Amino acid sequence: MPANEINILNMRNEQLLDISRKYLLSLDLDEMKVIRDYFRKEKRNPRNVELEMIAQTWSEHCKHKTITSKVEYRYKGRDGSSRKRIYRNLLKETVFKVTKELNRKWCVSVFKDNAGIVEFDRTRCIAFKVETHNHPSALEPYGGAGTGIGGVIRDILGVGLGAKPVMNTDVFCFGPLDLPYEKIPDGVLHPKRVFSGVVCGVRDYGNRMGIPTANGAILFDEGYIYNPLVYCGTIGILPRNKAFKSIKPGDLILAVGGRTGRDGIHGATFSSLSLDKDTGTGAVQIGNPIVEKKVLDTILQARDRNLYRAITDCGAGGFSSAVGELALFSGGARVHLEHAPLKYDGLLAWEIWLSESQERMVLAVPPEKKEALLKIFQDEDVEATVLGEFTDTGRLQVLYGDDVICDLDMDFLHEGLPKRVKKAVSLKRPERTGLTGLLKINGLDSIEGMLKKKLSDLNTASKEWVIRQ
Repeated sequence: MPANEINILNMRNEQLLDISRKYLLSLDLDEMKVIRDYFRKEKRNPRNVELEMIAQTWSEHCKHKTITSKVEYRYKGRDGSSRKRIYRNLLKETVFKVTKELNRKWCVSVFKDNAGIVEFDRTRCIAFKVETHNHPSALEPYGGAGTGIGGVIRDILGVGLGAKPVMNTDVFCFGPLDLPYEKIPDGVLHPKRVFSGVVCGVRDYGNRMGIPTANGAILFDEGYIYNPLVYCGTIGILPRNKAFKSIKPGDLILAVGGRTGRDGIHGATFSSLSLDKDTGTGAVQIGNPIVEKKVLDTILQARDRNLYRAITDCGAGGFSSAVGELALFSGGARVHLEHAPLKYDGLLAWEIWLSESQERMVLAVPPEKKEALLKIFQDEDVEATVLGEFTDTGRLQVLYGDDVICDLDMDFLHEGLPKRVKKAVSLKRPERTGLTGLLKINGLDSIEGMLKKKLSDLNTASKEWVIRQ
């Protein structure tokens, strides 16, 4: 068996789970069994690149498996009887359903691209995207939060044919800043350290790109000691006629921006795990806002000259997700991975394909427009490289030199994920408490005491010193 193949065809259940843990795939037994069955039909074992790519595509981060799962919900009716409702897809039958039923004409593009797009005026639209970067920020607050805001800025640049980011927004939730050190779990950073790093990371990345943070909130609660909530968001503006992508077979796959390194590998699957004291920091990316600013400026020039048909960012999963998602438009792709610009020598093929190194975008470019597009990037000293072409074969094929390192059916990759089943029950609402009860709960004997306590609470106190940064 070739060295890059992983023998799973005859594995038992526990062995499949061992493979998932060993390679940090974050896949459960049902998912691993579906993968095994697919490769049994293919009559071969998976290559390591293929297994890694399926794992990132099927990750909680990319597929939102929890909120799109089947949910069996038990609750009591108004007559006190026990009732049951089944959601086949919780997200589609709630938020998606209501949005579709409302059918507002000013909703230009929702639930289908890197960000939502709504009408602004007759010629322009607003794009809005918010995303969490909790795990990376818990382990390396400055870098994790910086690449969090950098990632949503690229989502705005990668929505439709590219929107111009105009402002950032964020919501941060941390543990109490005055928490005694003896109450900090092993391997967990003190909330004060996380708070400082996150604020500085978002501040520096946004400011260096010239994009202000003009909205947000900062909250404190003991529930965020282990894992902070770091919501980063960006708002952009784009011409209405640039709101949608299209790709034709034969269009070139163009990588633009930063070089590829080992930073950020396993970021998507890592974000699907629960944090513990043994979690490493290798999955935290390294950001460079100056490179991203140059990418932003050149992409907008190319957009306005109609030099490409589609664009997306290398977010979770790097090239594998960017090319894999764009390939849905044409029906396939063929990539020559040896052409990818690298930060340093020694990267393995699967590392290049899965790396989540920052400040990279992927474009679909008509061959006849390649030279004009490359000149824009060359003039501004932005690296751009052709990696392959989009096809209509129904397969995603990746080569490194003459070696085929990945050959997957597109339908299996994007639709083969088995659906999870969750159970939910309604809980009795707590009884409302009067003023006397509220004072008692807070250990106070007067309204004046409660007022002083609330005014001194970190959740009430002024955040101006942060906002002004």
